[in-house]
Amino acid sequence: MYTHIILTGLTATLKSLYSDYGTMIGQGILETLYMTFASVAAAYIMGIPIGILAEVTRKGGIRPVPALNGVLGFIINIGRSIPFIILLVAVMPITRAVAGTTIGPKAATVPLIIAATPFVARMVESSLREVDAGVIEAARAMGANTLQIIYKVLLPEALPSLIMGASLTTITLVGYTAMAGAVGGRGLGDIALRFGYYRYEADVMIVTIILLVIMVQIIQSLGHFISKKIDKRGKGEN
Repeated sequence: MYTHIILTGLTATLKSLYSDYGTMIGQGILETLYMTFASVAAAYIMGIPIGILAEVTRKGGIRPVPALNGVLGFIINIGRSIPFIILLVAVMPITRAVAGTTIGPKAATVPLIIAATPFVARMVESSLREVDAGVIEAARAMGANTLQIIYKVLLPEALPSLIMGASLTTITLVGYTAMAGAVGGRGLGDIALRFGYYRYEADVMIVTIILLVIMVQIIQSLGHFISKKIDKRGKGEN
């Protein structure tokens, strides 16, 4: 009896929410996905070369250049040390110059890319460093040059780790988009803030939180599935 009453009340609440806020929440989902995946794509385009260069030029790398490696490490560390909410405000002039505005999903992608690029670079560097040194030495013994080692040895061997890193980066950026909503970035974070915090409409905030959790779980599960599928080491152990 009580279960029926609870389910009836929950159904009525969900119908009311869908009727009143369905379009807005749907738009918020699309804006969050746009900000997340556009930023991830751009961050990887810039972050992968930086990460490769950082790994290759380190002491003990395949082409050590300590001075360059030191500069890259310094830049990456500075980028990762700035809290995102502060970065959002600090780069507003850059955002305005690039996007023509500081409000909306398009504008929010600028600080998201700036925040994600050093994160991606460090993840790529760490993934490449996990590659067995014996595999690299074998490639060298066969006469492979630096570029061949990077593209035919390092990247393929590190691919499972790189994919897990990509899923972690994407999840991190989902959280960052919620913060971007606080300064006009829109998306689900903006909806949760406006209706949950300012208007005390807890039901709307709960729905947005559930949607964000579902989004994160899907990304995490997909990343883990793909990584496991292509991990040759895992296949060899089974």
